[in-house]
Amino acid sequence: MNIKISKSNFVYYLLMISAMLLFYNCAENKKQNSVIGANANEVIPFFQHWNLILGDGSNVGQATNYQNKNFFYTASDDKEDWVVFKTPNAGNTHGTSNNTRTELAQLKKWSPMTGGKMNATLKVMNVAQTGDARVAATYSVVVGQIHSADGHENEPLKIFYKKFPGHTKGSVFWNYEINTKGDDNSGRWDYSYPVWGYDFSVVGTDKDAYPSEPEDGIALGEEFSYEVEVKEGIMHLTFTSQGHETKTFTKNLLSSEYTKRSDWPEQVKNLFVPIGQDGVEREGAYANEGLFFKLGCYNQTNGKDPNVNKVWCSGAETHGGDIQKQYGDGNYAEVWFKSASIKISDNAISNAGYFKANDGLSSKTVYPSEVIPFMDKFKILMGDGTTKKDLVNYEYKDFFYTVIDGTRRWVVYKTPNSGVTSKNSSNTRTELHEKREWTPEEGGKLTGTCKVMQVSVSGNARVAASYSTVVGQIHSGEGHENEPLKIFYKKFPGHTKGSVFWNYEINTEGDDNSGRWDFSTAVWGHNMSVVGASKNDYPAEPEDGIELGEEFSYEVNVYEGIMYLTFKSDKHETKTFTKNLVSSEYVKKSDIPEQVRKLFVPIGQDGTERVIAYSGELGYFKQGAYNQTNGKSPEKNIVWCAGAETYGGDITKQYENGCYTEVWFREAMVGPGTPPK
Repeated sequence: MNIKISKSNFVYYLLMISAMLLFYNCAENKKQNSVIGANANEVIPFFQHWNLILGDGSNVGQATNYQNKNFFYTASDDKEDWVVFKTPNAGNTHGTSNNTRTELAQLKKWSPMTGGKMNATLKVMNVAQTGDARVAATYSVVVGQIHSADGHENEPLKIFYKKFPGHTKGSVFWNYEINTKGDDNSGRWDYSYPVWGYDFSVVGTDKDAYPSEPEDGIALGEEFSYEVEVKEGIMHLTFTSQGHETKTFTKNLLSSEYTKRSDWPEQVKNLFVPIGQDGVEREGAYANEGLFFKLGCYNQTNGKDPNVNKVWCSGAETHGGDIQKQYGDGNYAEVWFKSASIKISDNAISNAGYFKANDGLSSKTVYPSEVIPFMDKFKILMGDGTTKKDLVNYEYKDFFYTVIDGTRRWVVYKTPNSGVTSKNSSNTRTELHEKREWTPEEGGKLTGTCKVMQVSVSGNARVAASYSTVVGQIHSGEGHENEPLKIFYKKFPGHTKGSVFWNYEINTEGDDNSGRWDFSTAVWGHNMSVVGASKNDYPAEPEDGIELGEEFSYEVNVYEGIMYLTFKSDKHETKTFTKNLVSSEYVKKSDIPEQVRKLFVPIGQDGTERVIAYSGELGYFKQGAYNQTNGKSPEKNIVWCAGAETYGGDITKQYENGCYTEVWFREAMVGPGTPPK
């Protein structure tokens, strides 16, 4: 039988077949790779039990019949439908966290005794592509939690997935966070258990140097399941994945095994103790606290500087918070769930208190006076010349404000190389000025726990003041208005460690103060007189120095005319010093120390001091960031004029290019002097 088809009919049929094939391919492609029309509750019918927090920090409430194309939607692969949770490295966060999340948080809370159960099957599709491999949290995402709604709001369970760049397989592990004893939660730490691959503590040896790939790891896109059940105070965990050994664990949530410092696991000693997270746990652990489940995508990679916290601050790319740019080059976390369920006791109660306390908290202002309550005793001068006498419930962004480093809040003092200075200074400052004045005989005490986050990266290595900042002072308010104490931090470019030292400035004899000089005493590292041979030729790095971001504390106690100084830092020897402020040791030219002859005498600063030094002179404490690096030519003064970059005084450009100083304080006190111990 012969069938004849005209040329026009042939073309018509060919076009129809092509259209059908195109439609089929498009449908299949959509089925495999694209957002589908269903809402999440049509895939996993349990969203009435949760509030949904998005990567922009918002709490959208129950996610029934809800989608958001940037954070929360449904998708399909070649087999099944999935619920997608997606969040960038940087956006707005929830509560006090440094990290964004698109995550469900349970509407009810329950006790460890009444318990609850959560199951999920998921696959991680992406973790951040940038970060610092030495930071434990980098390249990881939390896919399930138990969270406390009470007390410190700590987390007895976090289930992680982590994969280093260039690896095919990543690790699944879970962390237990201690419920810290006492009111201060900054010492909290996690202990990590490997499921498949490594635990949390396995990190790189350098920023881009990764450990070997785990042999028994889980690849991106590979399914795994977890079951979490808390029953009569015991947490039972089960992890399953096709082709991998099933793993089970138990953890007592009512009785701690970490009540003494001697109980610290070796992993914690290596990872958390060096950064000051060295607490112990309540004997009852999480007993008598309301707990709730969380599920989704809690991105553990952020853009914060690792110097802030070497465990939790990743230093990853964030594109200034631009979400689409982060999504465009892989700087986000994405987790797909195909099934999940929860079961809790009928005795569970509302968790509304948690959401009330945490919704919008990251955008709420916490003032410096809420962190360090002595602000009513000080006024302040900032790097743009702004002064403020009432510091209660006051902040000034870019100069004086608060931050969270992952464990605690700090007061930030920040100031550029060039701005507006006080009347007799060449240097900018964002610095507190005590309102009370006192004589050395009357005495006073100032304490501070701080970490220097930045010193200028430009300057002249031959200039003693370059690359340094003063973090505490005693200043005279009479006579020559000299400074019997300046506490310095200084770090040369390219060095990891800097120096802490203190200077005593003589109270010059006579009316001419131009011959004044400082004598510098090293605490850790070098003293002020150690300088470079040429502009960019730096001395050797101090072996016992202090890094940027490393905490140290000082106590200045002036009692009956004697100044007693104490400096402390973990991993460093405690140092103490005394100095008589009412009787000078520099009354003759022959008393001038060799250090001063080398540093100051060549520039004509060769004075002698009043016999009674600062006796009877009113003075006051200062604390903050007094930047010692400026843009003045070293030819004017090779000790104090740093020749640093100032970008014509443009503060924004100085901040962008590291030409500023920034100091963080987490606690400080001021008051009368006390008898020395």
